[in-house]
Amino acid sequence: MGKATDKPSPADIITHTIIDKLEAGVRPWVKPWRPGLGGRPLRATGDPYRGINCFWLWLCAEGAGFNSRTWMTYKQAQALGGQVREGERSQIAIFYKSYSKTVESAVTGDTTDEMRRVLRSYAVFNCDQIDGLSAEYYPSRMSVVPPADQLPARAQAFIDGLPIKVDQRGDRAFYDRIADSITMPPVDLFSTRAHFAATLAHEAGHATGHPDRLNREFGKKFGDHAYAFEELVAEMTSALLGADLGLPTSHIDGHAAYIGSWLKVLRKDSRAIMTAAAKAEAAAAYLLRATGLGGSAEAEDKIREAA
Repeated sequence: MGKATDKPSPADIITHTIIDKLEAGVRPWVKPWRPGLGGRPLRATGDPYRGINCFWLWLCAEGAGFNSRTWMTYKQAQALGGQVREGERSQIAIFYKSYSKTVESAVTGDTTDEMRRVLRSYAVFNCDQIDGLSAEYYPSRMSVVPPADQLPARAQAFIDGLPIKVDQRGDRAFYDRIADSITMPPVDLFSTRAHFAATLAHEAGHATGHPDRLNREFGKKFGDHAYAFEELVAEMTSALLGADLGLPTSHIDGHAAYIGSWLKVLRKDSRAIMTAAAKAEAAAAYLLRATGLGGSAEAEDKIREAA
């Protein structure tokens, strides 16, 4: 008998699905919701998912046409009085399990305890797959993008509180790492104020990599694709901020040229997308705390350590 095929890891499942989308010209973090989905995916507790789980469950919800933001396990659904419908298929959510391993030195023979992390997954269902839950788990459709002449309060507070120099001039949006400043086209060149704010969030994502902030720089691991990988982190940061601030992510159409580089990286390293998502989560957390919109230094430190 032939050798059984190894079961794909959670990282492989997520990465291969995202590669398929990228090859089709679709970036899962661009406009990752339809009216009704609103912001980040939520756990049964109401807490938002973070990191790669956020992007993965957005992708799953979009593909299945789910309207609810909330995902839960079979047991959680039952505990809340619900029942997963027969035949419904679960999706995975991931987490890292930490454990201690005793390692012996090949030179001295001494032993030390080292902390290790292993990737694990569990099965979750969207509330649209579950009958009998209370009404708040089944939201009605709503408009996500605000009118052109105003911004959601949190988005305006984000712009007002951004602790990075922003100059409005010219017709290009970019972050200058040496000058540590963002250049934006004037707001009246954008189709809506929401698109101006979303583009600013993208450039602010780049700014978090400055040595005085998160000191993010990709080296040999991503090789010649380091610049494109940084662009991926900024895109994903903008998508997370968009969900938290009520902004669109359809403004990122000008970065399709990076898709080829991303595909090469993801094909070579199935955990690269996890790295990008973790770095984006850390960047978003930094910016939200810096603008006074949530989080604490302690919580931010934990996110940064996980990244």
